[in-house]
Amino acid sequence: MIQDFLQYDFLRNSLYAGILIGIVAPLLGVFVVIRRLSFIADALSHVTLSGIAASLLLEKTVFTGGFLNPLYMGMVFSIGGALLIEKLRTVYKHYQELAVPIILSAGIGIGVVFISLANGFNTDLFSYLFGSVSAVTSGDLLIIGLVAIVVLVVIISLYKELFLLSFDEEYAVATGLRAKWIHFIFIILVALVIAVSMRVVGILLVSSLMTLPVAASIRIAKGFKQTIFYSIVFGEISVVGGMLASYQLDIAPGGTIVVLAVLILIGAILWEKKKTA
Repeated sequence: MIQDFLQYDFLRNSLYAGILIGIVAPLLGVFVVIRRLSFIADALSHVTLSGIAASLLLEKTVFTGGFLNPLYMGMVFSIGGALLIEKLRTVYKHYQELAVPIILSAGIGIGVVFISLANGFNTDLFSYLFGSVSAVTSGDLLIIGLVAIVVLVVIISLYKELFLLSFDEEYAVATGLRAKWIHFIFIILVALVIAVSMRVVGILLVSSLMTLPVAASIRIAKGFKQTIFYSIVFGEISVVGGMLASYQLDIAPGGTIVVLAVLILIGAILWEKKKTA
């Protein structure tokens, strides 16, 4: 079965993209979970849906040549959603948690409008919602690779700052750390990873890849770096295993990836209980 992924270009693109996403999504997910920003990932995924729907609508009504890549529009909307969330957090200083449901609701609403105007669901939209093992083009793989490189470089460069912000933001600010700028960079990275992950995992399930491997890792890891390591390992197992299973069963990979991640989480919880019993 793995030979098929290595033999055909479109499957090989999906496999390589999945491996990259399996690294960067859980890596960012560790900081997302520790900083209690998990719902932001959900909100941005729904905003990305609006971008995809807008792209499909434009492709049908304006750019009929089919050269408009929905991935780019999804990235623009996702980054825009991240910026709006941060703006709303400053508007509602005492109720900052309102920013996420506002953007999430707006993303769903706008997405439904665009989908309806584009005459409803089609095969392309379904693949964006739940992922596809055959949808990743060479251009998509290049964008995913570039985003992965940027994420790795930034995380390595700002590791100490992100670590400090994650566990003691007040102390980080008191020491002169430019917390707002670092948070801004971080949230943009989250937006980009969510947007590029939709090809493999699907828009509606991509936030799961940022949280489930981390949730499993937290149950068995003994330190922060070990949490990162296990999160990436569990993420890779979920993505690669889920893609192979989806190809074998001829179903959308998003579901199999998430189901495998849930099984890993259950296994981690049972393992912890067995050790502490």
